Amino acid sequence: MNKLTVLFLLMGMCAYSQKESDLIADGATVQLVADGFIFTEGPAVDNEGNVYFTDQPNDRIWKWSAEDGTVSLFKEGDGRANGLYIDKQGFLYSCADMNNELWKYDREGNHTVLVADFEGKKLNAPNDLWVTPDGGIYFSDPLYKRDYWTRDPEIQTNGENVYFLTPDYQRLIQVTSDIEKPNGIVGTPDGKHLYVADIKANKTYHYDIQPDGTLSNKQLFCELGSDGMTLDSEGNVYLSGKGVIVFNPKGEKIAHIPVAANWTGNICFGGKDRKTLLITASEFLYSLKMKVSGVE
Repeated sequence: MNKLTVLFLLMGMCAYSQKESDLIADGATVQLVADGFIFTEGPAVDNEGNVYFTDQPNDRIWKWSAEDGTVSLFKEGDGRANGLYIDKQGFLYSCADMNNELWKYDREGNHTVLVADFEGKKLNAPNDLWVTPDGGIYFSDPLYKRDYWTRDPEIQTNGENVYFLTPDYQRLIQVTSDIEKPNGIVGTPDGKHLYVADIKANKTYHYDIQPDGTLSNKQLFCELGSDGMTLDSEGNVYLSGKGVIVFNPKGEKIAHIPVAANWTGNICFGGKDRKTLLITASEFLYSLKMKVSGVE
């Protein structure tokens, strides 16, 4: 059992007293990193601390450098990627919204379509995803109608659900059936628990992950939905929407970070020490120096 897993277990056994001042670096404020986008989303960190994010309406993936804080174009024409994730081997995964697919990129930037449908029916629009330690993939599939779709923009599958793709990519399993509109999703680093935000019901749930990838023991985590989410090294859960809202592992709100944008799409810890919170918010990318580090 690694040290981080032990930490998560201990936090569940003891009283929790962390507060906002324990999270944000002394004197730090939200800083504008870049602007001029249409709608930023899907930040994901690589092994060097660089963060990749999308500008979905412009069909581009951008890269924030952990070395010097600059932003550069990584890829144009990315299937209108929304949520991103980078696994420990350095492979980039994306929710490709143009044709409602799940993609995986190799190190040369070429993509493979991992998921194109469910039981012969087109997905709604894969939105956010999380890769388990052994390579399985959970992703949310809400319906947000796009003006660039040529297909019928109505629900094709069994509603708006969360799916699990097995590590061998051979089986796609529907793992929820009672969420109105799943959106933000993230799992714990030990691969044992999953958080799923229901943005329509304005709630976030906590699940236990079973060995076969199915979910059990659904519990209400907090009375707030989210567009995206991440975790820090203390087990706190960060939700996005009207700024960034932070809950401790018991589901108690401990911080609200205002962001000067109409909507905060998603959040991710980056930087070489993983102590810079990168915030994708409407036309902007922001950053905030933190005391805690990320675990994704």
